[in-house]
Amino acid sequence: MTLILGIETSCDETAAAVVQNGRQIHSTVVASQADLHAPYGGVFPEVASRAHVEVISAVVQQAMQEADASYDDLLAVAVTRGPGLAGSLLVGVNFAKGLAFGRKLPLVGVNHLEGHVYSLWLTEAGDSLEFPVLALIVSGGHTELVLMRGHGIYEHLGGTQDDAAGEAFDKVARLLELGYPGGPAIQKAAAGGRDSAYDFPQARTASPYDFSFSGLKTAVLREVTVQPRKRGEERDAPLRPNLRVPDVAASFQKAVVEALVEKTLKAAADHGATAILIAGGVSANRLLRAEMRNRAQVPVFYPPLHLCTDNAAMIAAAGFFRYMQGQRDDLAMDVQPMWPLQNLPAMAGPAMAGVEEVS
Repeated sequence: MTLILGIETSCDETAAAVVQNGRQIHSTVVASQADLHAPYGGVFPEVASRAHVEVISAVVQQAMQEADASYDDLLAVAVTRGPGLAGSLLVGVNFAKGLAFGRKLPLVGVNHLEGHVYSLWLTEAGDSLEFPVLALIVSGGHTELVLMRGHGIYEHLGGTQDDAAGEAFDKVARLLELGYPGGPAIQKAAAGGRDSAYDFPQARTASPYDFSFSGLKTAVLREVTVQPRKRGEERDAPLRPNLRVPDVAASFQKAVVEALVEKTLKAAADHGATAILIAGGVSANRLLRAEMRNRAQVPVFYPPLHLCTDNAAMIAAAGFFRYMQGQRDDLAMDVQPMWPLQNLPAMAGPAMAGVEEVS
């Protein structure tokens, strides 16, 4: 069987999955740490890495059992080696190394962002995509516009200059006392609000494809808190009395989505993209999906909700394509907490032709 075991521990989700041919999910298991990090309003790195250590063995075992697979059925073990939190990445990479060594399996290190892109190949979209396609990778740690000219051929067009979109959602949700994770909390609150209540700004950037959300976050802070007497006390200022939080949430969400949609559509038009792919945790946002589809001149694709957030099925999918290209990593492979997508080697030529022939 052409099965890949994927392992993902880049941030605060411990995940394992078994995927066939890079397209068919046999199992996918995710152990969330959301409750652990909720008191901090964001991911606490030391807590995250310790939690990975505690559950990774059980998560991998469950994924293998649910797939009804043995280790003899596997082609390889694929694991996220970056980008992400160094401590979290080390847990997954070292576990994958031990498994690969003990079972005499090939090891394939996968870029987390490439995994998000290949989550679309786990859907029907993968049957019809023709290059070039434009990928908007938008999550708690990343907001990137990438032109994909072929398998593994990426051109970085732009990205955030400060906060990622998901990070901005988390920070504003914490400010509004809505809880963690911020994306779903803001979306839920916004459902009962007026998105025209506040005219929040959209930052100007040097590149038309870059993003900036720190100024938007500061604008929200100034609107919703009692003005402090001294500069620098803004973060400790209480919320204004009689503040309509749903209106703030709706207006903030609208501003973020507008920035994401406008820049993505411009990049798609400027570079002749045949389709737009939205991937990453924020791709679950209903307003983002609707606005992109309503305004785009090309087809727009995004994963189902369970493949939007960090998961190992996407790592297994990307790992399969990398395996078919001939990638094999040795036990000296180290984590890469900062690993640009455009630095990856292309997947092309005779090795990729074999992907369609595997059954």
